[in-house]
Amino acid sequence: MITIEQAISTVKANSKPLMTSTIKLVEKAGGYILSQDVMSPINMPPFNQSAMDGYALNIHDSATYQLIGEIQAGDDQQPILNPGEAVRIFTGAAVPNSANAVIMQEKVHAEKSQIHIEGTVSKNQNIRPLGEQVKKKDLALKAGTKLTPAAIGFLSSLGIVTVSVYKKPAIALMTTGNELVKPGSALSYGKIYESNSKMILSALYNLKFYDITLNKVPDNYEKTVDTLKEAIDENDLVIITGGISVGDYDFVGKALQELHVEELFYKVKQKPGKPLFYGKNATTQIFALPGNPAAALTCFYVYVYIALQNMMNRDATELPRVHAKSTSNFIKKGDRPQFLKAIYNDGEVEILEGQSSAMQQTFALANALVFMNEDEHEITIGKSVNTIILPQ
Repeated sequence: MITIEQAISTVKANSKPLMTSTIKLVEKAGGYILSQDVMSPINMPPFNQSAMDGYALNIHDSATYQLIGEIQAGDDQQPILNPGEAVRIFTGAAVPNSANAVIMQEKVHAEKSQIHIEGTVSKNQNIRPLGEQVKKKDLALKAGTKLTPAAIGFLSSLGIVTVSVYKKPAIALMTTGNELVKPGSALSYGKIYESNSKMILSALYNLKFYDITLNKVPDNYEKTVDTLKEAIDENDLVIITGGISVGDYDFVGKALQELHVEELFYKVKQKPGKPLFYGKNATTQIFALPGNPAAALTCFYVYVYIALQNMMNRDATELPRVHAKSTSNFIKKGDRPQFLKAIYNDGEVEILEGQSSAMQQTFALANALVFMNEDEHEITIGKSVNTIILPQ
């Protein structure tokens, strides 16, 4: 059995970036990492652009200008303005090359074909110059950039349709157990509804991982070996829930041995989630999570999350941690470090009732985990505690 710190270090050291590129449509590339620099195919903006509604001017010494026309956003006209002439213009419209300033409409008094301006006007005022954001053939976004919604919008504004990104991992999600039945079916005596796959699948979707195959395996050794072999051969990451303990019908560990999966660690000194397995072969990462739902989800956020971020070549691999003031009292039993389901809000955190590893209802309310290390035995109201913020 190893410590949490050792387990995290092991995951970081062994989960490597996939570094395989694929081409994605820009609108479907959110959350991916650019594998190549993106050079701008155009100047942005592609013309001198008005930053507001107002009047484009060819500046002269008087405060009075002759109004000779109007330019809306999208118009392609290019009127010639002599000194002392102006055109009505709107935000985003192309500023004529013969204009050298835009004055906001709030500082203008219009009378038929003339306008009178208040205050002074300086050259290039309220004009976004051609190529202000990025010039044609210059670097728009560098390789390694995560494509956020803003990045998707920026690339689209440059007219870019596809980008080269690092491939996201193909993931197999496998559940074990004869006692598990599909939600919606009849629940006979001795059975429970299977929820771990839905829970982990939702967590993966929330992190924008979609290439996922689901497998359900009965408590049968040969079928466990066959299903695991196929999952490992065809995926970059395999996540198993249940079957990793040492009961008579827990076959996952034996099956992994038969398939020559290298065990990197098995069992972590923590609560919940002690019976956690992490291993690999030449091409695939394998996690076997505990069967209890709260333990499985805790291990997913603390360990599997790191592997996913590393495989995507992202800089931040762990979930954010903050120090928050506890609004609850809690006494820890035993000497294992513990992750406590909690609700974090504006610098304060409430430790919830029902910390059992099987308590899904409590986890359903939580947006954070409070971490108590081995030496901590009690949390009192007002104490500053180590808090992991969960993805929402």
